[in-house]
Formats: sequence, structure tokens, C-alpha cells
Amino acid sequence: MFDPDMLFRIPALLIALTVHEYSHARAAVMLGDPTPRFMGRLTLNPIPHLDPIGLIMLWLAQFGWAKPVEVNPLNFADYRKGMLYVALAGPISNIVLAFLTYVMIAVLLIFGLMTPFWHKMLFILYKYNLVLAVFNMLPIPPLDGSKVMASLFPAVERSEAFNFLERYGFMVLMALVILGVMWAVMSPFISGLDVIIRGIVGIIFFS
Repeated sequence: MFDPDMLFRIPALLIALTVHEYSHARAAVMLGDPTPRFMGRLTLNPIPHLDPIGLIMLWLAQFGWAKPVEVNPLNFADYRKGMLYVALAGPISNIVLAFLTYVMIAVLLIFGLMTPFWHKMLFILYKYNLVLAVFNMLPIPPLDGSKVMASLFPAVERSEAFNFLERYGFMVLMALVILGVMWAVMSPFISGLDVIIRGIVGIIFFS
């Protein structure tokens, strides 16, 4: 059955995912690795970032993902710092976009310009950015959080548990999503991030 909310979820998720992957690519290029540029990923056009399975999951599970940006860490002046900054660029971009989205919501409300269309579209975009920021910081390969952990704690990258997750991380993630464990873990962080952003915007516009 067709879900009318898909008309809002699809563009919202495409925006959030595209900004996320573009930020990875931009960070890598700025740090000296031209690989994302050569692979056509240094763009805000969503098409090069799309992953077919991720799109199918969007339809089936109301959540999806994009194609990871390929980087060559050998091009970084500092391997670990380069990987750390590139990994953090994606989630940080989603936090920034969530903040800007909520600022837009506040502005439209203040000036009485909010419509039902923009209310639903902006709040879904806001939610997706919060979810993507937290989801990608989970320390499970191939998510950004695993790269952050490996960059900060080299011993983690050499551990048997990390090697296991690198091989089966995707299946572990799917199992956690199906069992509902993923949302239970993420919800407090999403709520906390939501409170912080709402609080900052509230201070700026309503204090």
C-alpha cells in the first residue's frame, strides 16, 4: 500500500544522505585525497550517492542509506587524523543541517508562514538528520563511529571483535534493527541531541 508520507520521507532522506556523503567527500579532498573527486562524489547531486539496496530498505523499512564514499588514506598527511576527520564530517554535517532546519522552522513560525506541507517536510528532514547523525556514530563497521574508534584507539582496530564486525557488521546492524535493539540504543542520544538543538534555537529566537 502506498504511504503518502513517502512523498516527504524520500526527498528528506535524499537531502540528509547527500549532505552526509558530500561532507565525507569534501573533507577527504580538503585533506589531500582526490579519490572522491575522481569517483564523482564531490557533488550535491544525490544520484551518484544512491545505493539501490538502501533505496529498497527505504520503501520496506522506512529507512535507508547511501553508497559510502571511497577514500585512500595513504593520501593523507596523517593517516589516523585524516580518517578521523573524514569520518566525523558526515555526522557533524547532519547535526548542522538539523540545526539549520530547526532555525527555518522557527523563522516560519515566527512570521506565520508555516504551512502543513512545510511543517511535515521540515520536521521529517529534521528527524532524519538527527537519526543519521546518531546512527552513523555507532561503533559498528562500516559506520563512521567504527572509523572514529579505530582512529582514536589503534588497539581497537587490531582486536578480534573489530575484525569480526568488519566482516559481518552489515548483518549485525540488520539484526539489531529487526530486533528493535538499534532504536532502543539510539533513542536517548537522538532525544538528547533534539533537546540541545531546540534549546539553542529557543535561546536565539525566543529568549
